[in-house]
Amino acid sequence: MEAVEAAVTAAAVQMDESALIRAAQRGDSRAFEELVRMYDQSVLRLALNLLRSPEDANDIYQEAFLRVYKNLHTFRFDCSFHTWLYRIVTNLCLDALRKRKVRKEEGTVVETREGILDRMDTIEEERADGNPQRRLLSRELHVRIRSVLADLTPRERMVFEMRHYQGMRLRAIGDVLGTSEEAAKNCLFRATQKMRTALGDFV
Repeated sequence: MEAVEAAVTAAAVQMDESALIRAAQRGDSRAFEELVRMYDQSVLRLALNLLRSPEDANDIYQEAFLRVYKNLHTFRFDCSFHTWLYRIVTNLCLDALRKRKVRKEEGTVVETREGILDRMDTIEEERADGNPQRRLLSRELHVRIRSVLADLTPRERMVFEMRHYQGMRLRAIGDVLGTSEEAAKNCLFRATQKMRTALGDFV
């Protein structure tokens, strides 16, 4: 019975979303604002997970919804709105990662007078009463993972992050990137092999 109710609720939400999209396509600004409200946190979280920089993620967030606003009239319901929106976000993130590669940026890890600092640490603080040795190992692993991610190709990093940080299925990743599930799987395999090789003494 609960499964039936959940299916009915999901269908109702989908109908509401479709109605909002059509209204926004007709120029209803309140409908567009509601669409943004429905997806703003997931878009920001995706950009943050992919770019590991709060500043860059916020820029992508704003640019993504600006593009949605400008191009919503082209949305034809041949895929889910979620997939269409994520495709916009991931393309913007891919561009940002490629620019980083060109500029050889360190990403979130920066050197300060106090030593190496990862700006992502300010988002999720560690417990002060944790085991110091475990915390040190965790920090070293964290820095190593960031370094390996920075060395992956933009597409490998994108697939790895969406699978392991977003928990997305390979078919959904393929849809978002405009490729096949098999291609996404192969890309994830390459990224995972590179990660395992680089983290050999940690795993």
